[in-house]
Amino acid sequence: MQTKYGVAASPGVAIGYALVLDTEGVRIPRRVVSSIEVPYELQRVAVAIQHVAEQARRREREVTAKLGRDAGRIFAAHAFLLEDQLLRYDIETLIRSENYSAEYAVSRHMRSKVKMLDESGVGELATRGKADIIDLEKQLLHDLLGEKRESLDNITESVIVFAHDLTPSETAQFDAKTVIGIATESGGPTSHTAILAGALSIPAVVAVGKLLNDVSGGDLVIIDGGEGLIIIEPDRDTILKYEELRRMQLAVGDPYESLKDAEAITKDGTKVLLLGNIEFPSEAPTCLERGAEGVGLYRTEFLYVNKSTDPTEEEHFEAYKEVLSVMGPSRPVVIRTLDLGADKFTHATGTNVEKNPFLGLRSVRYCLVNKTLFKTQLRAILRASIYGDVQIMFPMVSTVMELRQCRSILREVEEDLAEAGIDFKRGIPLGTMIEVPSAAIMADVLAKQVDFFSIGTNDLVQYTLAADRNNETVASLYSPVDPAVLRLLRMVSDAGTAAGITVNVCGEMSGEPLYVSLLVGLGLRQLSATPRKISEIKHVIRNLTLADATRVAHDALQMESAREVTTYLREHLRRLLPDTVDR
Repeated sequence: MQTKYGVAASPGVAIGYALVLDTEGVRIPRRVVSSIEVPYELQRVAVAIQHVAEQARRREREVTAKLGRDAGRIFAAHAFLLEDQLLRYDIETLIRSENYSAEYAVSRHMRSKVKMLDESGVGELATRGKADIIDLEKQLLHDLLGEKRESLDNITESVIVFAHDLTPSETAQFDAKTVIGIATESGGPTSHTAILAGALSIPAVVAVGKLLNDVSGGDLVIIDGGEGLIIIEPDRDTILKYEELRRMQLAVGDPYESLKDAEAITKDGTKVLLLGNIEFPSEAPTCLERGAEGVGLYRTEFLYVNKSTDPTEEEHFEAYKEVLSVMGPSRPVVIRTLDLGADKFTHATGTNVEKNPFLGLRSVRYCLVNKTLFKTQLRAILRASIYGDVQIMFPMVSTVMELRQCRSILREVEEDLAEAGIDFKRGIPLGTMIEVPSAAIMADVLAKQVDFFSIGTNDLVQYTLAADRNNETVASLYSPVDPAVLRLLRMVSDAGTAAGITVNVCGEMSGEPLYVSLLVGLGLRQLSATPRKISEIKHVIRNLTLADATRVAHDALQMESAREVTTYLREHLRRLLPDTVDR
């Protein structure tokens, strides 16, 4: 039994068999076989090794003829490894002694070889050797599983996905009925993968560090997404313990469910509007079930993931209409225009890899270059506006000129619809996200151009502190309560108040009870969070006074480090809610 620790990204307990996406990329259907089947499994391994070795020799000849002997030696090395009798002996030993299936024995043995190389510390040679072994593992599993192999697209049984990292588009295609847990070596709690896992209610642990060498496809594993814990090959007592914990969690459900219809109002009468963040139209009913008063952030990139062509205007329209129809005329739905680029690559963004994509052609910059795509989305939003209280928000605006360009394009689309006699709501509220320091610094000027601000703390933190939110090696620097971030939050809040516009917080910060008092004390009266967090945030607000919150914000702004602020906020939350679990 091995225990690994990472960052808790999405709560819940999952117990199941591993699918190592970065290696085999398939579900190994059986771990063990009966004693009667052992001879058959031995034969399968022998045949697979022979087939893959023959393929390697054939590739060696072909590559040597095309590119020369040096290039051909790569495949000669593959053939040499496969023809080594010790490889076959070690795999066969696992089948004979443990009754492992052929594919599971291959994966276990190859994983152990990779781990040995990883621990050898011999640099480039080890790196190349690991790549070769992983490549051979894939080929052998492909040969063994053949047409029976199951890709992630059509998995039929429950798995826990292990990967170095997952793109948002990969995570978005997961079905919570079959992908019951996620564990990644990299990433962070505010990565898009973590956000999507939370939206799909899939337990997830990220930023584990070296992990894949210790797990094989088919290993029994436990994921505790609330504690950031992974257990590989747990013993019986541990399995029973976590099965009981899972049952308890399912039985308890939402401890604050009784607050669903209560107002988010402080003890001294200050109202805070609580909205939900959603990724997919299907989440809209959940917002209402959890007591949200509307949608504060409707991410629309899901329309582009896992597609070979751009979505049509009609596809956009139907998605927006669905959410607006659920929310009705009295609840706001803030639609964020496309935030493609950076870590969200799709058919639309193409295959061009930028040297620094987070500082490149992403989000509103991408839309301003691809105006046809931008106008298609805006047309659909305007057409859907007659079904509810829609609001449009432009992401990643860094200059006043970008915002003016967005407004100009929107006016063009409005004129086109009017000329065509297509009905839409005029005077739709417009907002901009504050996600980069330049926007926060210029908030007083930007406020004259919009009806509301929405602070995207996930990106604002990483751009302010120059700490990639998906990079576990700089995770210690990434903190939403760093004094520099707090000063920017205060600056934006004050600018919004002075201009008479609303200021929302829609990053992951607004969904953490630890930060609620601070945000309210900074003057923020609107928070948008993942639906499952709404009732808990409401619980904190209803036990808070404005005077207390104001004092918390004042004290935090005097502090010099994120650690100092975090300790202070934890102590305050304990005093405010003595029964709250330590965070």
